[in-house]
Amino acid sequence: MRLETLKMYWSRVTLAFRMVRSLVMFMVDEHRRGTLAENLRSFIKARGVAVSVDMSHSDLLEEKAANPKLRDKSFLYFGETTFTYGQMDENANRLANFLESLGGGPGVGLAIMMKNSPRWLDVFYGLEKLGMYTIPVNVALRHEQLVYIIDNSEASILVIDHDLLHHYRAVTDSLPGITTVIVNTEGAPEGFEVPDDMESLDSAYSTEVGTTKPSVLRNPEDLCIIMYTSGTTGLPKGVVYRYNSTNVKALSVITRMLTSGSDVAYTCYPLFHANALFLSVTTSMHAGGSVAVATKFSASGFWDDVRRYGATTFNGLGAVMPILMKQPPGPNDGDNKVRLVISSGCPAELWRDFEKRFGLTIYEGYGAVDGGSTVLTNFGTAPPGSMGKPIGGKIRVIDAEGRDCPAHVPGELICEVGKKKSSVEYFKDAEATNDKVRDGWIYTGDLVYQDESGFLYFVGRNTESMRCRGENVSAYEVESAVLRYPCVLECAVYAVPSELAEDEIMVTLVPVDGETVEPTVLRDFLSERLAKFAVPRYYRAVSALPKTETHRVIKKDLESLGVTPDTVDTMAGDPAR
Repeated sequence: MRLETLKMYWSRVTLAFRMVRSLVMFMVDEHRRGTLAENLRSFIKARGVAVSVDMSHSDLLEEKAANPKLRDKSFLYFGETTFTYGQMDENANRLANFLESLGGGPGVGLAIMMKNSPRWLDVFYGLEKLGMYTIPVNVALRHEQLVYIIDNSEASILVIDHDLLHHYRAVTDSLPGITTVIVNTEGAPEGFEVPDDMESLDSAYSTEVGTTKPSVLRNPEDLCIIMYTSGTTGLPKGVVYRYNSTNVKALSVITRMLTSGSDVAYTCYPLFHANALFLSVTTSMHAGGSVAVATKFSASGFWDDVRRYGATTFNGLGAVMPILMKQPPGPNDGDNKVRLVISSGCPAELWRDFEKRFGLTIYEGYGAVDGGSTVLTNFGTAPPGSMGKPIGGKIRVIDAEGRDCPAHVPGELICEVGKKKSSVEYFKDAEATNDKVRDGWIYTGDLVYQDESGFLYFVGRNTESMRCRGENVSAYEVESAVLRYPCVLECAVYAVPSELAEDEIMVTLVPVDGETVEPTVLRDFLSERLAKFAVPRYYRAVSALPKTETHRVIKKDLESLGVTPDTVDTMAGDPAR
């Protein structure tokens, strides 16, 4: 225990040094850009990472590509292909000129419905050079979900993969706002032809399209990105980023605390999600490093990919870490160059074992696209399992009446944002915006608790809290207990109706390959780890859970099924009920 404490103190000293160095590098950049004085004032006023003069992602690309030391350096690895900073910028200019010829310009919305590829990024950077705004679309959306996102965002141009085109065709009549469809034909089968009423993305790479950036003036107040929430518990909400509040510059401060130009980041998450787009691609660009982008997550192929690209860092979302840990141990587990994992929701009991098995260090971070730039960090500066403390700004943990919760008592995390520009804005939804940001505080909707030292620990979403036997139960805490059972690969815990007018707890799980989970045995296992009222009554085993593309379980799909015929009721016939 004493060694663990010494490690934390040393990490705090190291972090303080890194923070100072990162701020100095930021100020050097800002001096060169001519915006140092104004942004220093915003830093001081906000008491944290906040800027009043921001930049776009394409501005950052241009800046790096203009650097003689970086122009010919490899930036993007994808499959067998590699693109330098200079090539990325040239391709972005091609896309900007191509989109301009099709009516693109300031204030025009473009929806990207493409799987991970270099072309996804070409479109993204290219449209920003025109002052357009982008809507990254989840490629798994269908029918009403797809219509809602595209219609709500007011997009007029759609760029879509050839093999997703039929999903758009099925709802074309419901999307009159789309005036131009551009089809990405990469990987299309022989004989595939772009419909006459659509454009081919191949045309952007024609020698007839110039590689010089078009001359366009952007309005700093214009929309830059609308990033929609996952909508796992309701309709997605569009989180607005404007050109003067992209958070691109703020990311540079955190990036340089952790990484350098020698790092290679690896991401298997979709580019339409903030984790891959902002926290892998943009941060790698800030550092002058490289990024390897995969098409999807594969538990069996993950470490092969990491070794293939010589990755030194990756982001581990909560669901991914336990899945990787439950893969069969191998003699080459530690044979990788990864030194650092930026995790989100790594279970405390898994933390040190994961580090030891794969020979790396885990840092924990907390943030959200609608979190108003609030960031919590545990860079070895807090106990394993903790999200740490915020970088600047104030936080509170409150109960339903708005009173501060004592240590170890869960409550909602709220974060002070005052009137700074990074406060949350939902597109065309003033009611949701006003509910999210009240009196200068962001209400995160996340349940946490603080220990005596003020370190924060995640408990769950307040929308995933269940009421059983007169007690509130966190789905996250029950899931963490279920995942400790060796034969369970992953799971989802949620409420189903009870004859007692409260909730019954149900768990749907995926067994480890080749294993069988006996519900009564699992229940006995959980009874030793959870309060009696928190032990699930219902158990169901499936081959896969319904998920978003970022591995978040879509619990509303499970809740709508309720207690299915293949569900085991472990309390059936219990006279105590």
